[in-house]
Amino acid sequence: MTCPQPETATRPARRFRRAAVIAALGLGLGATLAAAAAFVVVIDPLPLAETQRTSTAVVDRGGRLLRAYAMADGRWRLPAKAATAVDPTYVKLLLAYEDQRFRSHAGVDPLALVRAAYQLATTGHIVSGGSTITMQLARLLEPRQGRSFAAKLRQIVRAVEIERRFSKDEILDLYLTLAPFGGNLEGVRAASLAYFGKEPKRLSLAEAALLVALPQSPERRRLDRFPQAAHVARDRVLDRMVGEGVVAFADADAARAEAVPQFRRAMPLLAPHAADQLVASHPDTAVIRTTLDLTLQKTIEALAHDRATALGPRLSIGILVVDHDSGDILAHVGSADYFDDRRAGQVDITRAIRSPGSTLKPFIYGLAFEDGFVAPESLIDDRPIRFGSYAPENFDMTFQGTVPVRRALQLSLNVPAIALLDRVGASRLAARLRQAGASLILPRDEVPGLAMGLGGVGVSLRDLVGLYAGIARLGESVPLRELVEDAGAASEPRRLLDAAAAWQVGNVLIGTPPPENAVHGRIAFKTGTSYGYRDAWSIGFDGRYTIGVWIGRPDGAPVPGLVGRSAAAPVLFDAFARTGKLPAPLPRAPKGTLIASNAKLPLPLRRFRAAGDLMRGDGAQALHIQFPLNGSRIDTAATGDSAAPVPVKVVGGVMPLTVLVNGIAVGALDGRRQSLIDPPGPGFARLTVMDASGAADTVVVRFQ
Repeated sequence: MTCPQPETATRPARRFRRAAVIAALGLGLGATLAAAAAFVVVIDPLPLAETQRTSTAVVDRGGRLLRAYAMADGRWRLPAKAATAVDPTYVKLLLAYEDQRFRSHAGVDPLALVRAAYQLATTGHIVSGGSTITMQLARLLEPRQGRSFAAKLRQIVRAVEIERRFSKDEILDLYLTLAPFGGNLEGVRAASLAYFGKEPKRLSLAEAALLVALPQSPERRRLDRFPQAAHVARDRVLDRMVGEGVVAFADADAARAEAVPQFRRAMPLLAPHAADQLVASHPDTAVIRTTLDLTLQKTIEALAHDRATALGPRLSIGILVVDHDSGDILAHVGSADYFDDRRAGQVDITRAIRSPGSTLKPFIYGLAFEDGFVAPESLIDDRPIRFGSYAPENFDMTFQGTVPVRRALQLSLNVPAIALLDRVGASRLAARLRQAGASLILPRDEVPGLAMGLGGVGVSLRDLVGLYAGIARLGESVPLRELVEDAGAASEPRRLLDAAAAWQVGNVLIGTPPPENAVHGRIAFKTGTSYGYRDAWSIGFDGRYTIGVWIGRPDGAPVPGLVGRSAAAPVLFDAFARTGKLPAPLPRAPKGTLIASNAKLPLPLRRFRAAGDLMRGDGAQALHIQFPLNGSRIDTAATGDSAAPVPVKVVGGVMPLTVLVNGIAVGALDGRRQSLIDPPGPGFARLTVMDASGAADTVVVRFQ
């Protein structure tokens, strides 16, 4: 009978010899494959097109991700650089677990192949793979159809090609961009954002180990489907790193206690309106760098959402924050909630054309200061007055009497503003605002009129903020920009107001009474409410920022009680507070600026007088035609065989007063300085009144 002990005793020896043979074969195989890879020529070129395809990323001024767009096939893939975008702990674990000799081999690691073969022979299953990171990248660039010796050889050849073409850092960056992490997630940035809600710049040890484990079997370890499998794989990575001395046991033990995420987070979606517009205008740009500031954008978006929620279900809010020195838009909130259909959330209200209410008044006063016929301390009347058929009234239906110009603007009185606009000229105001870069929209076939001073024109929040930034820049406006450009591409400043006039406007507006509980004298601002309570505005500036706020319904429906001062101004002051900086002081007065009390002003500037109230040098009132108004249209309905007579009324001048139509005398005015004249017929006519001293005033009217 044969004794079994000797056979049993020889089993370890046989197992050792088998492992040694397999290891030797593996070593020989690895050397052979590596040598073959160096000489085998692949006919088709290395497929590098896939390395150029990534999700479109919109980033802030510091390169932080605001919003990303999936590729056309639905995959999320964001470029990643190991040196700047990824936590060093993750890179350390990745190389220790996947490719320890990454920095030294030429694409293929024969020792890793031997180790994999030996582990397979001694354990009966795969413990670690023999593929290098470069070989894995080759498989990602050129997916194999199946497992075969030919496919493996081709992968090795491709790995050698990749090593010859790219540096080690570039290879690692490509792997970090293309590695699969389950579902439609590719690359470590997309995975970190989807699973952890953050960029992979700062990862815990548990998070780093999890991201190392997922690409080995991305579909079987998807966190949103198989979190337990992912948990086991993560712990296996930690155990091996402890065994190899890469991670301390205590650190790994703490990492094992961390839970594994079991759902995917939404990708970042900041500044959606700005991002949509920039992607539409730059469809072939992979990374779009904006002037926005991520931290400020997130803060202002939260402010808009919270205030709109408190105001009502159909109201929306638009906010722009601008660095007025450069024209950079730092925060762009196009609506209170991008996904709220009740608020028309996908409508970018910052570009919508709306009635500006009283927000154009500062520019009327600015032109009046520039022309030199009024100063901030001049007196002006706030009393009932008519301009032809137009009789402006104040918002509260009362009148203040005689007030300083400064107070008239701070209280947003309508009558003084229209009186100044009548003197400045509505067409001139419109031309100056357009020259500064604003687009003013008037009804079809209409020309600028006095009503534009109270909101009778269309303008966008973006243009209004640009105009107010021009005041803050002492009269020079620059185009607002949202895309980072070369400094040489910046446009030249455009003239809005004289520097002294702009400073005077800012000096007046900083004294406007602030909303309740706000600090006085820090922000120069103006509010506005459009006709029918459809738009509530507040726009202001300090020495650094210009911020504009619009509140209303995007569909233009009225909102009774919606007033700029009570609704929009508190949001404006809150937005300044949330910039995180104290308001910067306004610039000093330019040289030559007139700063004086009313008593020390030159006599003509102490009190504003309308054009018809101007005084001659001898103290008499200057001649001025009060009716008809210059540029007016007069309907002369026929009475029998002749047209109805037209009244003419003047103030001032030395009697007698002669009326001329197209240079031909047609009669004289009576003692009340008025008369009726027969119209010359349909069309334009020049009407002139001349007094005894030779002074004259002329208007051009259209008879129809």
